Amino acid sequence: MPAERRVLAALGPKVLRLAAERAAGAHPYLTTPEHTRRARETLGPGPLLAPEQKVVVDGDPRRARALGREGIAYYLGLGNYVANLKRLGFTDADVTGEGSDALVDGLVAHGKPAAVAARLTAHLDAGADHVAVQVLTGSGGDPRPALRAIAEAAAPTPPR
Repeated sequence: MPAERRVLAALGPKVLRLAAERAAGAHPYLTTPEHTRRARETLGPGPLLAPEQKVVVDGDPRRARALGREGIAYYLGLGNYVANLKRLGFTDADVTGEGSDALVDGLVAHGKPAAVAARLTAHLDAGADHVAVQVLTGSGGDPRPALRAIAEAAAPTPPR
């Protein structure tokens, strides 16, 4: 596969540098806008940067965090993800068990559509070229209503 046609799933600084040198860019998973900022610094201005962002469109923080915890639970058992989260400033207490509220809030954009759209914009402002949105719905729910609501909230207001 030619380098210009591959993107690496890159989290840490070494693999991000590898993505800059030997691929078209990076697709970090389970990250924050701060990670996106750091990744852009490591990659430089040319390579594609397309982080993933988990989202829950729900104005109730307890329900949203419950879905968020389901979405991140697996990764809290994987050393590479935990190491990356610690590089971002999360503590052992944050990444233990089902994860702290601060961890869930950092990794899962939740709330009303405008709040979720603002988090996606934060990745773009931090240097992302594209944000891969993963809607967490629980029990195989349809993500399309949430995606439509986020798109509507993110759409620029037409001039009058």
